[in-house]
Amino acid sequence: MKYNIIPVQTPKATDARLYTYILDNFEEIDSNRTRPLVLICPGGGYEFTSDREAEAVAVQYIARGFHACVLRYSVAPAEFPQSLCELAWSVAYLREHAKEYGIKPDKIIVSGFSAGGHLAASLGVFWDKDWLAKETGLTAEQMRPNGLLLSYPVITSGTYAHHGSIENLMGTKKSKELEELLSLEHQVGKQVPPVFIWHTLTDQSVPIQNTLMFTEALVKNQVSVEAHIFPEGLHGLSLANEETQITETGFGIQKRCQDWITLAGKWVADLEG
Repeated sequence: MKYNIIPVQTPKATDARLYTYILDNFEEIDSNRTRPLVLICPGGGYEFTSDREAEAVAVQYIARGFHACVLRYSVAPAEFPQSLCELAWSVAYLREHAKEYGIKPDKIIVSGFSAGGHLAASLGVFWDKDWLAKETGLTAEQMRPNGLLLSYPVITSGTYAHHGSIENLMGTKKSKELEELLSLEHQVGKQVPPVFIWHTLTDQSVPIQNTLMFTEALVKNQVSVEAHIFPEGLHGLSLANEETQITETGFGIQKRCQDWITLAGKWVADLEG
């Protein structure tokens, strides 16, 4: 496996890092094999990036035969669109190095948890915008994600917002116009790639309405979506098992939700590219 820590290089200086978990090829099996790649954006309210939603999740994807990467993107006091530029650069970098790493360049899936879900969904709705191309120096095709895999994502800046995430993202740029731009259910169009999304009905930190509004917008625009709503579970479950529980409190185990990673793996495998 090729494990590397790659400094993210955007027009604005950044400390962001891309962690790669790239499976090797072997002559005995298939020396020319190419695989889908899942690029993971951990959550953390745009205040930090959660360890519970990083390597442990990447390991689950490589166990299913996919490459994985984790983006430790910039958080507050960094402001929009810095983290989005970092994610766009990461997708472009992986696509550029697809032959070297054995990546299917048309199956680069961006995954995100909570605020990381907002970041992933932001690239999904904004990848074709001229202003993002200007900010990054990249073309739309370089930074286009081929799928979105969203876990209890922050989506709206409206009534059901996780206000801490939105406030941290806006920082000193706070304005009504920016707040509206960051309400991603209003930015969905046919440009959005296929989406896998899951949430719990009892999430009180990021209400289920975030997923419902985004899903409704996807359906309205005829974007392929697979949505799963589990009846119970607090926010931030990650894998919902012992591997990602918080040992001190025992938080994070929810057996009914543990199937999401299997469902997501099947979705990635079946995704056309």
